[in-house]
Amino acid sequence: MQGPEVVKTIRLDLKSRLPILFVTHDCDAKDMVEGLNTGADDFMARPVRHGELEARVNALLRRSYPKREDAEMVFGPYHFYPPSRVLKVRGVPVDLKNREYELALFLFQNLGRLLSREHLHEAVWGLGIEALSRSLDTHISRLRTKLDLRPANGFLLLAIYGLGYRLEAIDEISLPKLKRAFARR
Repeated sequence: MQGPEVVKTIRLDLKSRLPILFVTHDCDAKDMVEGLNTGADDFMARPVRHGELEARVNALLRRSYPKREDAEMVFGPYHFYPPSRVLKVRGVPVDLKNREYELALFLFQNLGRLLSREHLHEAVWGLGIEALSRSLDTHISRLRTKLDLRPANGFLLLAIYGLGYRLEAIDEISLPKLKRAFARR
């Protein structure tokens, strides 16, 4: 079995998000593009330099398996407890389904960053055919309601048309600017 076939099997048949680093003897751009397009996470050409291989593997592991050893992650009134998968808002537990919890935590961990629909879907659901569904929009809508994501609570979940979503921290200083920006539309 060739490399791209192995990657397809791992990604589609086994539905695994295991990080994959291609190491090949040929540095042909066509091979690199094919490997990455079939689902590989990174690519290296031989001869392998030990330091570069170690750095690339460590980077893949950091991205694929972020540390979840924190007992509590605090974002204003929102307290995440990753080991028990509990979210409390102002001390009150919020009833979230598994994907809702994962999506909320991912959004808060990426505060202020524009996250594409594809990136959000891959981070929470993994790769697969669901990427074209409206499931992400439904989950975002539920999170807005369940977490009461509005400026009065210090956060606003924005939909950026055609691009994705961004969770913004709103403080007293930026709230008037935000109101003016929305008034112009």
